[in-house]
Amino acid sequence: MTLEKLKPFAGSKHREKRVGRGHGSGHGKTSCRGHKGQKAREGLDIRPWFEGGQTPLIRRVPKRGFNNIFKKEYKVVNVKDLAERFEANAVVDLESLKLKGLLKGKDKLVKLLGDGEIDKPLIVKVHAVSKTAKEKIEKAGGKVEIVKV
Repeated sequence: MTLEKLKPFAGSKHREKRVGRGHGSGHGKTSCRGHKGQKAREGLDIRPWFEGGQTPLIRRVPKRGFNNIFKKEYKVVNVKDLAERFEANAVVDLESLKLKGLLKGKDKLVKLLGDGEIDKPLIVKVHAVSKTAKEKIEKAGGKVEIVKV
């Protein structure tokens, strides 16, 4: 076996289609492009979203609302959840909330809301807190600290 004897497998190579070489070749006259029209012309560039001059879909469908790129998505935790899962004088932060199963995955921002009652003093460290939740925690003898992002 030498280099000059190497050749591709049978059927793996195809002959180049030579178009525009006379009608005897079978690919003459229109060179396999059919008759006239946009697709027969040189420099064809039909964009995928082009609808033949019809008003495009993006202009036919009405626009509603807007997207606020500054919106902050908070994971909500209620006071009653803390009362059930934490003992007195415990520090409630993101790690402890994840350990107790109140946060799942990659929840970044946490807001404490005032649904429910609490009678234990807790030290709560979250990103945001409602007025009622803060009042209930402080009334029970606890403390609320706002964590900066």
